[in-house]
Amino acid sequence: MTARVRVPKQVKRSEVVEIRTLLEHPNESGWRRDEEGKIYPRNIVTRFVCTYGGVEVVRGDLERGISRNPYFSFWLRAEESGELVFRWQDESGAVFVEKARLEVV
Repeated sequence: MTARVRVPKQVKRSEVVEIRTLLEHPNESGWRRDEEGKIYPRNIVTRFVCTYGGVEVVRGDLERGISRNPYFSFWLRAEESGELVFRWQDESGAVFVEKARLEVV
């Protein structure tokens, strides 16, 4: 799995910025069958969490209907420089983490 995040390199204090993320994940619905007729087990992304400077700023608990390669976009007020940590978890228990630094000038 590959995670892509888009975070501005530098922003002014108190500026509101858009943060964008995309996780390349196959997301099996549990309805598809292989050539032998066996159902591929369901495996979707079930949770997305973003922390900024160690504080949780966004959480999404996801259910059936989430698309392959889930995309999240949200707005954040930049008060101080810090690390953004993006964390996705799927039904198999796999966890995907990506980090980005936000510099406030």
